[in-house]
Amino acid sequence: MLEGKIIAITRSKDDASEFIELAQQNKATPMPLPTIELVSKGEKIVEEFLESVKTYNPDYSVFMSSKAVKLLFDTAKQSGKLEELQLSIANTSVMSVGPKTTIALENEGIKVNHQPENTFSSVGVGEEFTKINAVGKKVIVPRSGASTPFLKELLNKIGIDVMEIHLYDVCAFRDTSQWNEFRELFSQNKVNGVLFTSASSVRGFFEIMSKDYEKENLLENLSKLSVVSIGPFTSDELKKFNVKNTVAEVHTVAGAFDAMKETLTA
Repeated sequence: MLEGKIIAITRSKDDASEFIELAQQNKATPMPLPTIELVSKGEKIVEEFLESVKTYNPDYSVFMSSKAVKLLFDTAKQSGKLEELQLSIANTSVMSVGPKTTIALENEGIKVNHQPENTFSSVGVGEEFTKINAVGKKVIVPRSGASTPFLKELLNKIGIDVMEIHLYDVCAFRDTSQWNEFRELFSQNKVNGVLFTSASSVRGFFEIMSKDYEKENLLENLSKLSVVSIGPFTSDELKKFNVKNTVAEVHTVAGAFDAMKETLTA
């Protein structure tokens, strides 16, 4: 049982609703930590996307996060280019990285043609493209400037041409007053687990916590609790900081929560 356990997740309260629900169902105390914030590159991102679709003429557009979808469409609405954007994307075959991103696209009137079955990550997208035999095709990917080149390299190996458009940059969350309770409980070793949801959230976590903790103390406290990563890239980033972690078998919040449950009740 997780009764009385305090489990943090590296997401803001708004983005952590599924996790909060799962924690409460299991009588645990959820603690959302806004770890990163997005810095949009402004109105030009819609222009750049539309221009790129016109000149590059991609066969597929691939969306790797619901955040990228929201940012692109919100910016298009503000600049009066929503219909143009919808039409531009509809002229491609659309692939989404996972269920949350699919819902975000459908909410914007976009039909999703492909989504990985189980592995909701770059690896899953690569598997999906292999399955549909897209050799020689062109793919456009609007995403974060902090993304790794893994997806592009993977698709290039399959024989697919890739153009990435960076919609936003990622930085550590600036208003850390929301972290006060976590810092206090963390210092007293009262936090039982932390669930990391992306490589950039790992970097944000360490940037924020390093302001109050010596690296040695921070790592020592982390070693006393359960650390779960949502997928392999997040796990690799944690390893760079010398943090042992359990990788969720299913790369979703629910999958990571199951892994956390297992480590805390073993």
